[in-house]
Amino acid sequence: MGGRAGYRVRAVGVGAGLLIAAGMADAAQAASYEFVPAPQADLNRVYRVDKATGEVISCQYGLQENTIGTTLCFGPGEGAGPQAPSEYSLVASRHVREAGVFRVNQRTGAMSICYVLDDAVVCTPQGNAGSEVGRAGAGKP
Repeated sequence: MGGRAGYRVRAVGVGAGLLIAAGMADAAQAASYEFVPAPQADLNRVYRVDKATGEVISCQYGLQENTIGTTLCFGPGEGAGPQAPSEYSLVASRHVREAGVFRVNQRTGAMSICYVLDDAVVCTPQGNAGSEVGRAGAGKP
């Protein structure tokens, strides 16, 4: 009988360990997005980036008759879909008339500008001071 009781204790310990591991996986998954408001002072828009893939979407409040309103979301359009796996974040400028945000690759330093165009979020190609895109965008030969 003593052997079985010991087995049950170990089984409960393993089960608890699995629950803890599952909880940690959920926490890691929950931490996979970053949110940044658009810097434009009169725009109620928030951008979201998937920190691993760089995919960007945006949502904002919208008026809807006879309701409290609605959440309008804009999915990824050109350039805003998944990028090469890395560590991405969003940075809002301090320009109060700017509706877009910068998507930053934390590993390479490359940046792109993301904004809502029509019904989707679009992002410019990623540029870096040492890249061809960065030099071409600056108008330098």
